[in-house]
Amino acid sequence: MEKEEIPDFCDKWLRAWHGNRPGDLIEFYSEDALYIDPANKGGLKGHEQILPYFKRLLAVNPDWRWETIEVFPTSVGFVAKWKAIIPVGTEVITEYGMDIVEMQGGKIRRNEVYFDPSSLLETLRKLKPSGA
Repeated sequence: MEKEEIPDFCDKWLRAWHGNRPGDLIEFYSEDALYIDPANKGGLKGHEQILPYFKRLLAVNPDWRWETIEVFPTSVGFVAKWKAIIPVGTEVITEYGMDIVEMQGGKIRRNEVYFDPSSLLETLRKLKPSGA
């Protein structure tokens, strides 16, 4: 992928996180991709592990929105700074974070997601009925 193509790829990829479309999202990833986020610090490997996670994650977050803030091309992919708007019950959480993305053959082969999930987790805790 040429450096000039990276911002457009990043925007399309982040839009694939909108709605509940895990099949569209997984198409951005190579069959043997590695995906790491705060909930999966050990990583998920390949479509067979990543897709079920995306299905669960997107099903409970169909209305979140992701926006590219800045993209930094690297020799093997890019680093993306992003903003996420996440409706949680009657609250709306705004999170900022970054992804380290390595590409191969036009697909993501490694995706590491970094952000501080504490405000999101605190809001989710408030929604949970006591004793649950």
